[in-house]
Amino acid sequence: MHDDRLLNYLHLHVIVFIWGFTAVLGALISIDSIPLVWWRMFLAVLLIFMYMKIMRIPLQWSGPQALSRKRILGFVGAGIVIALHWVTFFGAIKASNVSVTLAMISTGAFFTAILEPLFTPKKFVGYELVFGIIIIGALYYIFQIETEYVMGMVLGLISALLSATFSIINVKWAKEHPPSTISFYELASGVAFISIYFLIFPSQFVSPLELSAPDWLWIAILASFCTAYAFIASVKVMRVLSAYTVMLTINLEPVYGIFLAFFILGDVEKMTQEFYVGAAVILAVIIANGLLKTHQNRRKKKQLQPVDL
Repeated sequence: MHDDRLLNYLHLHVIVFIWGFTAVLGALISIDSIPLVWWRMFLAVLLIFMYMKIMRIPLQWSGPQALSRKRILGFVGAGIVIALHWVTFFGAIKASNVSVTLAMISTGAFFTAILEPLFTPKKFVGYELVFGIIIIGALYYIFQIETEYVMGMVLGLISALLSATFSIINVKWAKEHPPSTISFYELASGVAFISIYFLIFPSQFVSPLELSAPDWLWIAILASFCTAYAFIASVKVMRVLSAYTVMLTINLEPVYGIFLAFFILGDVEKMTQEFYVGAAVILAVIIANGLLKTHQNRRKKKQLQPVDL
């Protein structure tokens, strides 16, 4: 069991590293964020569907294990949320750069701490409110320094809020349904949602012939490794690892992403010293929050263990 947890923990780091690379791909792909997300989700749905057919994983559309209408509607709602998250995420990259976007995305754990007590039995924690004030102060500091990237920062914060919402919605389902089934319905719902947008604004759709060869290459990598594989794998590791471990590890995504962006994209990603100070404060607070949660969770488990008399 210990080895199983270790393998899943290492697997989670690989997934988070891939997510960090996703931001770099968003900068490399030339098309706008909305058609980019549509192509990402559309190709990922096809790949997941083929995987389910090969592995004989049922869609649970009918039969004795059929999903309830309420659950399918839940998947649809989650799919729309993740689609909007990716649209604002890539929109933030297009409006600023990878470093700014990932610094904003790192606030997702803070939004989770605020939203969880509103939608789950979890209670507000005093130190999380203190951490929240520190994060707001760091964000204000960055906003004052990097004025040319304000739009990217706003989109990044919206994306972080949507990511936190999606995580809260999805965490329970991960233990009740096959990861590929959840991924298929959610991503397919996102494709349908953006397709409706293109019916209203057809001029914004990018056809296959309009995509350049490099765009096709980056989108293929984005849809396969960074979406189909990473989406299913992330849901799978949630079954074994605690929510605290998952959250703490995901906080490393900005670190991986900023490093990869600087290494691959070069001078485009160079920021002021003040930006890195503000980003470091945000990351330090988020990681400290995760460590405190993990420590408290272990203490609670020890208290619940029976005492030999």
